[in-house]
Amino acid sequence: MINLELAKKHRDTLDQTMMLSEHMIRPYSRKYDKEEHTYPKEMEQVAELINVSRSEVMGGKKEERDPDAIVNGGNMGAVVGLFGLCWGDVGLFLAMPGSGLGNAAITAVGTPEQVKKYGGSYAAMCITEPGTGSDSANISTTAVLDGDEWVLNGEKIFVTDGDRADTLVVWATLDKSKGKAAIKSFIVEKGTPGCEVARLEHKMGIRASDTAAINFADCRIPRENILGSEEVADDEEGRKKAFGGVMQTFDNTRPPVAAMAIGTARAALDMARGLLAEEGVELTLGAKPANLGAIEAELVRMEGEWEAARLLVLKAAWMADNRQPNSKEASMCKAKAGRVGNDITLRCVALCQSLGYSEDRLLEKFARDSKILDIFEGTQQIQQLIVARRVLEKSSSDLK
Repeated sequence: MINLELAKKHRDTLDQTMMLSEHMIRPYSRKYDKEEHTYPKEMEQVAELINVSRSEVMGGKKEERDPDAIVNGGNMGAVVGLFGLCWGDVGLFLAMPGSGLGNAAITAVGTPEQVKKYGGSYAAMCITEPGTGSDSANISTTAVLDGDEWVLNGEKIFVTDGDRADTLVVWATLDKSKGKAAIKSFIVEKGTPGCEVARLEHKMGIRASDTAAINFADCRIPRENILGSEEVADDEEGRKKAFGGVMQTFDNTRPPVAAMAIGTARAALDMARGLLAEEGVELTLGAKPANLGAIEAELVRMEGEWEAARLLVLKAAWMADNRQPNSKEASMCKAKAGRVGNDITLRCVALCQSLGYSEDRLLEKFARDSKILDIFEGTQQIQQLIVARRVLEKSSSDLK
């Protein structure tokens, strides 16, 4: 049996988050878009009202359940909630306390002790480096074991919420010569000597959320703060498994980021359709294509593209909830939603002409915000490469 409708509990989540978005998030959108790097204190109240759980919102929540049961659990709840919140404002959602991407890694692969200690923190993810973007296997930041401590050295850039977070999940290599197998992730508490926020970036979109560059200079952390095993595999199969474990975090976080994109795209579509309706242009679903005007036909096309992206996101989340490998589907939904989000928001700006381009409405902001959702957590090109590898059953060395 296939049921493409949301369960009641998730419909309730969507209704609640969209109501909060309309009345408590979107009214502050323009203010914090203009006041970049100003902390939006109003979002603390929103976070309290929705009881934001870091692991649940960003994916990767561990749940006790019957292994044979079919469920719509934490991952499905996460993408539905994110859709509703980012229908309001994706930048302000990212600025909410406790919504860090690093929490997904801690929850997904951390030990019970690590989850207990850091699962409730505000954790950012530190991956990208000046010389390393989409190729995560090319990490240069080093981690050297010295007694009972790891010593980290390197520079990370484009860290979402890197300034406001109180915990960092840092990707580093134990031995650059051993490639992927030596890449591990480490938990670093903000304020640790040798860990310093170097600067905050000025951005085109999501201005309410800070994006930081962070330096590590002889930064010492406890030995137990490594996520996963310390061992570096010597054989090819072991290297694949080791790096695959690190990369598994993305299978949890890509559907939520895709949900941010479809939430932002839905916001643009709803606003554009409202503005066009005021001018007498309304979408009549079910009408023959020959009877549609150019603008109506464009709206129909965008609605179809949006629905396809939405269903891909729900499928990837459902697979995660039911412990099915979803790496291909996670990349598919991220690629589709990222591309659709960019296309829809820009087309809505164009269709609404001066109102779309001006700051009198939020359409131009939705368009600016949407671009990052096609970039972070893996660019469009990287997602397509991952999908191709999965479909063709090729390794990264076979298909680059």
